[in-house]
Amino acid sequence: MSGPAAPALLGVRHHGPGSARAVVAALDQCRPGAVLIEGPPEADALVHLAAEEGMRPPVALLAHVSDDPGRAAFWPFAAFSPEWAALRWALAHDVPVRFIDLPAANSLAAGGPGGEEREPAPGDPHPAPRLDPLAALAGAAGYDDPERWWEDVVEHARDGGPAVGDALAPFRAIAEAMAELRTAYGDDGDGGCGGAGRDTVREAHMRLKLREARREFGDGIAVVCGAWHVPALAEKRTVTADRQLLKGLPKVKAETVWVPWTHRRLSRHSGYGAGITSPGWYGHLFHAPDRPVERWMTTVARLLREEDHPVSSAHVIEAVRLADTLAALRGRPLAGLTETTDAIRAVMCEGSDVPLALVRDRLVIGDVLGEVPDSAPASPLQRDLTRLQRTLRLKPEAAGRDWECDLRKDTDAARSRLLHRLRLLGVGWGEPVRSRGGLGTFRETWRLCWEPELAVRLAEAAVWGTTVESAATARAQSLAHEAKALADVTTLAEQCLLAGLGEALPIVMRALSERAALDTDVGHLAQALPALVRSLRYGDVRRTDATALGEVAAGLAERVFVGLPAACSGLDADAAARMREHVDAVHQAVGLLAGPGVPGEPGMRERWAAVLTTLAGRDGLPGGIRGRAARLLLDDGKLAEGEAARLMGLALSAGAAPADAAAWIEGFLGSGGSLLIHDPRLLALVDDWLTGVPPDAFTGVLPLLRRTFSAFEAGVRRALGEQVRRGPVGEDPGRAAEEKGIPGFGAALDEERAEAVLPTMRLLLGTTPTGGTGR
Repeated sequence: MSGPAAPALLGVRHHGPGSARAVVAALDQCRPGAVLIEGPPEADALVHLAAEEGMRPPVALLAHVSDDPGRAAFWPFAAFSPEWAALRWALAHDVPVRFIDLPAANSLAAGGPGGEEREPAPGDPHPAPRLDPLAALAGAAGYDDPERWWEDVVEHARDGGPAVGDALAPFRAIAEAMAELRTAYGDDGDGGCGGAGRDTVREAHMRLKLREARREFGDGIAVVCGAWHVPALAEKRTVTADRQLLKGLPKVKAETVWVPWTHRRLSRHSGYGAGITSPGWYGHLFHAPDRPVERWMTTVARLLREEDHPVSSAHVIEAVRLADTLAALRGRPLAGLTETTDAIRAVMCEGSDVPLALVRDRLVIGDVLGEVPDSAPASPLQRDLTRLQRTLRLKPEAAGRDWECDLRKDTDAARSRLLHRLRLLGVGWGEPVRSRGGLGTFRETWRLCWEPELAVRLAEAAVWGTTVESAATARAQSLAHEAKALADVTTLAEQCLLAGLGEALPIVMRALSERAALDTDVGHLAQALPALVRSLRYGDVRRTDATALGEVAAGLAERVFVGLPAACSGLDADAAARMREHVDAVHQAVGLLAGPGVPGEPGMRERWAAVLTTLAGRDGLPGGIRGRAARLLLDDGKLAEGEAARLMGLALSAGAAPADAAAWIEGFLGSGGSLLIHDPRLLALVDDWLTGVPPDAFTGVLPLLRRTFSAFEAGVRRALGEQVRRGPVGEDPGRAAEEKGIPGFGAALDEERAEAVLPTMRLLLGTTPTGGTGR
């Protein structure tokens, strides 16, 4: 196509600021009657939204299959994208604009999207490796880096390119270069489109759309597309031949909407990224009216000062001079990102890459998150989420941040419910993390980060309901029916309480009762009980009714009590270690289930104590389980110290196997050795047993003993060493310490000081005094 009235074919580099400026200059010069842009035609009805004030790039066109939202593709646009610049120019000048690429309905049906930089959808046949035209042109020009060549030739060429008098000259040169490359290397490989290459099919559709536009608007048309496609659009092909290439293409029903995008996502090569390694830098080049290097250095200095790095105006001046000098030495027309980065490292960062990493993360890439106007089409679920975000003042942000909520506050509790409901729907906007401020049940800490892919997850979740609450409820009910394992249902019950899904709980609880009744594995029951009891606590904090959950938990506990002694027999070392963990978890669960404010059965603690007594005294059970049961009884005051010493003496007698005795000690002591410090009789028993272990058996129990004692805190180990050093082990520690002047030990218990601690301890534990002194 040639001649003064022929369509202007503007071949660009996607997401290139120099290309964007050149496109605007070319459009200003040729003043076309219509603008055609590479992109899915389904988005033609959405282009007018780009002119609205609420639309702020980066944004993306999201196309997904109507009945399978997980099959989706994105077409991202940044402020510096040539396609976005052309779109905005057309809307500003009231010029019709159309998208001309292969429809998303066809590309998604074939298993992959249509854009050159789009990530293949699941199941998409991987295209054969394709030629990088920029690399070929860069090599011909003597460059080993195609990005650097493009920056020198296009991105750093101000005022529309080297040919200032003719804004179309750079595009003619690019078209000629691409034509030579396509002649030398061929068009493309087989992309799985009915035997023809993927680009061949796409370009056939573009030519047909171009013919339609010429019939409608005349020849004064501008086409903005990837530079690689320009020779194909200028090629003479018949309508019949192009239609034949498109005949029989698979097709699905697709929906297209605008969604926010991020600079960080643009920088990624995987996922739905565009592979632009420096979107923040490109955005700066596009928006800087003049002196881009000086403005960039000033921005960097401001960032470093905000992070308490000493950067002065002199640093900025010297960094600019160094960047310009490096560009001159390297033969570049303008200092690029490489030169500015080298200058920043040398001058502002004093040669360190640590502050330089901050510059790259915050500025070179950036955390810019686009916005889409309220008038843009969206699913009812998306609209409900947007409403909740505004009501709860929880704005999506691209930069990850930690947020701590206090569940005693209504707004924070509502925010927590929203985040938990979204997680149940597979929309992981927030990730729970361990709270730094404490372990109270009223506190939650979240790590929030909005990723563009969440728009796909939200589209998938729309099949469950029109609001976040109704969709999460329906999803929970479906999971309850699908769950096979008891642990899965208990986890789901916990999620429902966290999310405040009262309507889903009856179905989940029914499924939980059914799975619990059918599961005869005590290990499974013991594993499920703690999650249920934790969930009961949410009834207090979140003001949800967990009565039904308490009844199921109490029944589950009874089954554990009955079956646990038999389940602990005949276990090998690994199985015994797992069962010991279950005993610990059940013990904690019983403490909560029978605690204040939780609907547990009366007498549950006593029944559990009876089970532990059986475990502690039954011969033939693994030593670790027997030792752990004895320790739990001792801590709860259900086992006298003399009885604990008797059990330890039996476990550590000469007739006991050394390995079993070592396992008993590990189970009894657990991760804390403070009990040995304050009970000299127990320490004496351990010491006597240890010194009496035969040499040939000592090497076998040594690893287990080292593992046990290495878990103690350094202060505990030091105190034990002091007691052993002053010997003999077993004498009164206070009296011996007083005689030998060892700091940290008293002659006897100071009962008055101990009494002062009791009110605070009762408050923390939620207990009340039972009479007398309240001990």
